[in-house]
Amino acid sequence: MREWRIAAAVAAVFLAGGALAQQPQLNETQTLGRSLFVQSCGVCHLLPQMGAPRYAPALSRDSAGGQESAMREVIANGTPRMPGFKANFTPEQIAAIAAYLKTVPPTAAAPSPSAAPANSREQD
Repeated sequence: MREWRIAAAVAAVFLAGGALAQQPQLNETQTLGRSLFVQSCGVCHLLPQMGAPRYAPALSRDSAGGQESAMREVIANGTPRMPGFKANFTPEQIAAIAAYLKTVPPTAAAPSPSAAPANSREQD
């Protein structure tokens, strides 16, 4: 029994190390960007808990055509469906969010809010 526990512990450490090795190390700017993103953008752009809908697309290094300057522009000025954050964040903080997004790999395509039936929101 003891050997099994040791083998399980070694396997857990090995698997954790492999998972960590696949994640990029973030520099100080990217870490700040991740924190700001989770705090202010995650409510719409991250998967919610308990099966609630996501209100905005998942973001990654491919967002805004993969161009960091375009990401900064959208974050600062917003879109018709998203508020701009230039009144909330400094240009350096906006750049940090874009720098963080450049580290996020694209995920499997998930249905976007616009893929929902058009009449589903009209009935609310």
